[in-house]
Amino acid sequence: MAKQGKTYMGSAFFFLAFITMIMFSFTVEAAVKKYQFDVQVTNISRLCHAKPIVTVNGMFPGPTIYAREGDTVLINVTNHAQYNMSIHWHGLKQFGNGWADGPAYITQCPIQTGNSYTYAFNVTGQRGTLWWHAHILWLRATVYGAIVLMPKEGTPFPFPQPSQEVNLVLGEWWNTDVEELVNQGNKLGLPPNMSDAHTINGKPGPLFPCSEKRKNVKHFSEYSTPIPFSKSS
Repeated sequence: MAKQGKTYMGSAFFFLAFITMIMFSFTVEAAVKKYQFDVQVTNISRLCHAKPIVTVNGMFPGPTIYAREGDTVLINVTNHAQYNMSIHWHGLKQFGNGWADGPAYITQCPIQTGNSYTYAFNVTGQRGTLWWHAHILWLRATVYGAIVLMPKEGTPFPFPQPSQEVNLVLGEWWNTDVEELVNQGNKLGLPPNMSDAHTINGKPGPLFPCSEKRKNVKHFSEYSTPIPFSKSS
């Protein structure tokens, strides 16, 4: 009986050690990615027109979020702008934490001026290039950025490995304030005016006026999508 007891305890010990090793390896692979988003008004110039727009961290578009499968992402959003704000992680699956999805008045109340809110979600079973954007009013016209979800470390490429990867963001630019544009359209019962230029990574191109005098600007329309671009060696 004593021998059987020792054998049982030894088996239990090795089983617990095995489980601990699995948990430890999972902990090592997964990471917690933290980002600080400061929503603020920034002066931006395009097509010879300068205007204040709502940005994240003074960037247009905002910072790119990088994460790997299995990572936990924490994004603290502090709203310094005059508009109430929420941010949606477009295309990102929210398993068991729909409150982090971001649509204003649907999954959350918007973040009021002077307040902060931390979005927390896990990257589960996804990889690829997505985008995040404001999900209230027409603020998504300037408040947006890319999300790059990478596979776990050591995962081989399903094609010849490229020497470089670049995100191409297709968007638009309006010379007028987009909120005034939408309000005017609503009063007249008409859709908003067309944009003054289409952009790639925020740049309208050399055929437009004042194309060389610009800050680091990007812009998204509602249905624009970041496009992953690979340049092979």
